[in-house]
Amino acid sequence: MEGAKRARILVAKLGLDGHDRGVLVLCKAFREAGMEVIYTGLFATPARVAQIAEDEDVDAVAMSLLNNAHMTLFPRVVEELRRKGMEDVVILGGGTIPEEDKKALEKQGVIGNFVSGAPLQEIVRFTESAIAAKRKC
Repeated sequence: MEGAKRARILVAKLGLDGHDRGVLVLCKAFREAGMEVIYTGLFATPARVAQIAEDEDVDAVAMSLLNNAHMTLFPRVVEELRRKGMEDVVILGGGTIPEEDKKALEKQGVIGNFVSGAPLQEIVRFTESAIAAKRKC
């Protein structure tokens, strides 16, 4: 995102998912791409994620879940962000997400929905593009 204000991204591990190796690698990839990264740490609640997003004035929230709670927790984060009037924040999902759940998440405002093992450069490029598109609005 050269020439523009550095993107600020909140990376969140929600609920009772204690698997953080992949999300820590993702944080590093976002940093190496020039983004400012804020990480929630493990076991964040949707309300906590939304509060951090508001406090840190982020451009995007990237959520990761490997415990099959994405259809419950991701929409709750969207709801909390909207309750705070944060419709301009890009909301990304990733983790163990079955193909059949992706469209339902997209309808609720969660985009990307990358599966475990997705190429980091693909995730970074998608994120940069989504943030740039939101900034043009």
